[in-house]
Amino acid sequence: MDMMISNLQQQRQITEQLRREAAVKRIPVSQAIQDIIKYIRERELEDCLMVGFSSQKANPFREKSSCVVI
Repeated sequence: MDMMISNLQQQRQITEQLRREAAVKRIPVSQAIQDIIKYIRERELEDCLMVGFSSQKANPFREKSSCVVI
C-alpha cells in the first residue's frame, strides 16, 4: 500500500513538473540567437577576455609571484 502511495506521489510530481515546463514561454531559435548576439555586443567593451585588463593587478588570472626564502 505504501508503495502505491509513493508511486502515486511520484507520478503527481512528474505531472506537475511537466505542467510547469509546458507553461514556459517559448521563442524561435532565430530570435534567441539575435538576443544573444545583441547581449554580447552591448557588453563586449566590459568583457576582460575581449579587451584585456587595465593592469596586471586587475587580472585575477595572473601568475602569482613566488616567494623564495633562503
